Amino acid sequence: MIDHDRLFKELISNFFPEFIELFFPEIGAEWERDSIQFLPLEVITDVTEGEKKILDIVVKASLKNQDTLFIIHIEHQSYSQTGFNRRMFTYFARLHEKYALPIYPIVIYSHDSPKTLEPNSYRLELGKKIILEFNYDVIQLNQLHWQDFVNQRNPVASALMAKMQMSPTERPQVKLTSLQLLTSLGLNPAQIQLISGFIDTYLELNSQEEVVFQEQLATIEPKEQEKVMQIVTSWMRKGLEQGLEQGEKQGELKLLMRQLNRRLGEISPQMKGRIENLSIHELENLGEALLDFSSVADLEAWFENLS
Repeated sequence: MIDHDRLFKELISNFFPEFIELFFPEIGAEWERDSIQFLPLEVITDVTEGEKKILDIVVKASLKNQDTLFIIHIEHQSYSQTGFNRRMFTYFARLHEKYALPIYPIVIYSHDSPKTLEPNSYRLELGKKIILEFNYDVIQLNQLHWQDFVNQRNPVASALMAKMQMSPTERPQVKLTSLQLLTSLGLNPAQIQLISGFIDTYLELNSQEEVVFQEQLATIEPKEQEKVMQIVTSWMRKGLEQGLEQGEKQGELKLLMRQLNRRLGEISPQMKGRIENLSIHELENLGEALLDFSSVADLEAWFENLS
């Protein structure tokens, strides 16, 4: 399962000024870029839903040549959720209560479907009287077309094109274009790895698409081609390492299960599931410990000590 919230939070947190300047240039023109301060994690208890929520990104900044402070609050949503506009108002109210500062609320939606427009306000009425009208900005990626961001020299554009509108046949082209933009930005290796990993997660090509990607790659300038290939090669190396590690774990697991079944009898499916979730290092430790086991109770005691 893809941890969408983690990926988007990493991207926006590491490239926060670039995110704001890409989608909200009016803020970028007015704020003091060097004044950005990420605030501590905010835990909001939703009484009606009976759950706690850690707000995604809350940043304090100041305006140019002024002492005026304000807060930018960004939430990421990987799916459409009924009533989320009310929740955004709840988050706004709690933040305003705590900081007593102007707050600029933003939601970024990354789901592929539905493509219906997400709400950008919350309104309370009593009869004909409007009691409250709360507005916030929405970036709905499935409403944006990747071609509109090709010429944006911005690392966030390079990453988010992978989640914008495209036809199925455009997927290889979007991936190549995103990587070409990425290699032109002069980022450090860690930044390149973060964004390229984001692109590869959301534009993982099948075998036919990979052929098209390689054909298109062969048509670009040799210097650009070399830079893109460095990223692609790093993906292949990482995939190979992960494959080897997975193969080593499967071999260790197979041997260990055979030894446990011989020593303790048939292992229950529940216990087998716990064993399969162990790391290679933990499997090796269990392989040594089982030499002293005489019953399943010893195995259960080993797991208790592990936790």
